[in-house]
Amino acid sequence: MSNETYVVAYEDSEGQHVLDYAVQQAKKSGASLYIIHVLEWSPYTFLTPQELEERHKRRTQETERAQSAIIDPAVKRVEAAGVRAEGKIRYGQVVEIVAETAKKLGATMIFVGRGGGNGLGARIFGSVPIGLAQVAPVPTVIVPQ
Repeated sequence: MSNETYVVAYEDSEGQHVLDYAVQQAKKSGASLYIIHVLEWSPYTFLTPQELEERHKRRTQETERAQSAIIDPAVKRVEAAGVRAEGKIRYGQVVEIVAETAKKLGATMIFVGRGGGNGLGARIFGSVPIGLAQVAPVPTVIVPQ
């Protein structure tokens, strides 16, 4: 068994290709996977204290819901394939959080999906793999979806 950790920037069940590929690579090397899903959350500094409190409650609820709907099933799937895994939902800027997580964990590789499509969403979200490839502290594998 290796003590390597691979970080998987995971979107949801539609992004199974990146998870499947990361599992294959982890099996070969004996690495474990750390699955992360980042919810983008912009700070609103102009809200009242009451609005900020309500926003914090919603954020907590959203985090719990995303953990059970996105991360927990992915971790179970990876473990069923025979690979050690854990995962977490985080808030912030995707590229920054994934790169920071890889550095903090001492990860040796990052896996991220590259969505298909030609629309505006694909152009915007396509910036995540490119951004990670540019700033990640470790090699980044961009997996076609």
